[in-house]
Amino acid sequence: MRTRARASAPGKIILLGEHFVVHGEPAIVLAIDKRAVVTAQLRDDRRIWVWSETLKASGYFVNDRFHTQKGEESTEERFEPVYAVAKSVLGISGRDCGVDVEINSSIPISAGLGSSAAVAVASAAALNELLGAGLSKDGVFQLAFDAEKIVHGTPSGIDPAISTYGGVLLYRSGKNVKPLNIQVDLPLVIGDTMQERPTGKMVAHVNGLRRRYPLVISNMMRAGGKIALHSIEALQTGDLEILGELMNMNHALLCAVGVSNERLEKLVRAAREAGALGAKLTGAGGGGCMIALAFPEKLDDVADAIRRAGGEAFTTRKTAEGVRIEE
Repeated sequence: MRTRARASAPGKIILLGEHFVVHGEPAIVLAIDKRAVVTAQLRDDRRIWVWSETLKASGYFVNDRFHTQKGEESTEERFEPVYAVAKSVLGISGRDCGVDVEINSSIPISAGLGSSAAVAVASAAALNELLGAGLSKDGVFQLAFDAEKIVHGTPSGIDPAISTYGGVLLYRSGKNVKPLNIQVDLPLVIGDTMQERPTGKMVAHVNGLRRRYPLVISNMMRAGGKIALHSIEALQTGDLEILGELMNMNHALLCAVGVSNERLEKLVRAAREAGALGAKLTGAGGGGCMIALAFPEKLDDVADAIRRAGGEAFTTRKTAEGVRIEE
């Protein structure tokens, strides 16, 4: 019988289509080379302990109540999805025990890079391996998706999908995930505003706009969907200039629905002026990160410009591998 298991899952960037994907439009998303790692171990009691070196926080759940050992008031909220996953896997496995869940991650937190989803996916995979629950990858995805709803309200499911399956995906809520065979390297810089973005608040804002102006916002969302679909040919042929233009169009639509802010705009403008082919926010907006596409010889210039504009910057690459068992 196993007493310990470890799994990891990648973070992500949404290349095109965030927010509109919540309302049924397609989005293009890719896994990146930063991962969350979760180690799960059996306990003799029924407590579900969770701790994270990344967050410098720890605590345990028992009878649906959380007891903080270390961390801030937000610790319970951050750990609730992991608890939901653990309860589900324990229920499926029929095991009468507790578990320790240790989280480590190289994915920036609350930055729009899928940190919470990667943790949920890696938790589901590690606990599934530990407890012998027999979940498929699709089952791991579904548990992580359900857990994400605790934090984000009505998420599209795009984050747990890319963390589970990896690669580059065409994602449409409620439909099968379609992997895209993209061979071209995508030279990308991620710029972090260092301002946490409230995903639930941003999603609710766009929902409110759609209720107030249904025809206008629905047409904008359809335009966003067409941009995402149009990008597939550019990705498959490696036409980075067209892809950059489409990214800029997508960003303009996201600005129009009010999910950009001053810090994001400053980084986007700096990246474009430094030679980026395209630059846009990625994720929920309201803070978090932006991405810039550039020819390889321009990556350092774009990253430096983002830093001078007040953001943190790092280059990244896509990864084909989704969730995996480490031990």
